[in-house]
Amino acid sequence: MKHNPLISVITVVYNGEKYIQQTIDSVRNQTYKNIEYIVVDGGSTDRTLEIIKSNSDVVSKWVSEPDKGLYDAMNKGAKMANGILVGTINSDDWYENDAIEFIVKAHKENPNKLIFHADKNCIEPEGGVHVKKGRTSTFILKYYAMVMNHPTMFIHKEVYKDHKYNIELTSLSDYQFVLEVLNKKGNVFYYIPKVISNFRLGGISGRLEFNKILAENYKARRQSGMNHFQCLFGMFFRVFAEIYKFVFK
Repeated sequence: MKHNPLISVITVVYNGEKYIQQTIDSVRNQTYKNIEYIVVDGGSTDRTLEIIKSNSDVVSKWVSEPDKGLYDAMNKGAKMANGILVGTINSDDWYENDAIEFIVKAHKENPNKLIFHADKNCIEPEGGVHVKKGRTSTFILKYYAMVMNHPTMFIHKEVYKDHKYNIELTSLSDYQFVLEVLNKKGNVFYYIPKVISNFRLGGISGRLEFNKILAENYKARRQSGMNHFQCLFGMFFRVFAEIYKFVFK
């Protein structure tokens, strides 16, 4: 369907009975309808599987088996996907209803781009909400941090033929992934200045100590193909940026 291409959405879950129905409903309620929805479960022991099965009208494929963590499950989902673009929404997050409609529009208007991303709402544990905007600077991406919002990203299926998520990293494999694409394919990213997803704070990356974040950033850069000097520069730039924010906030 050239004018309405198939879009794949992956949800990775483990014991996610609390929020997964909201995630599924956000896919069901999309204004764009040609969606393949894949759920990769890590062998849940709560009601997650029951919920997945009860939503067979929207869940196209699902698998439930032990895995080696979040990124291993994401690789599984990407391998199962048939859509021209592949998005990932976690089991405690949800899309805005017109999210995929805007992604498809951007894809049609920019066929040379391979990764599309946008803004997200960050939902604080106390209930507050703030918007985290995506950034377009490739310098900031390389030497500061992952400044694209992964829960908003839709990646061309061709990218997954050459790139996989590194299951050895704790929380920054998505960062290594986009750095690899940048280093090998150039700036193939397209930013949509619109909130398309809602992200509950409190995940793995939010719990890492700063020294561990620096270490993972170094590993992600190094394994993406950047040299030692570039990786060290990135570490010092990140430290300087954090000090600057602390002093002038």
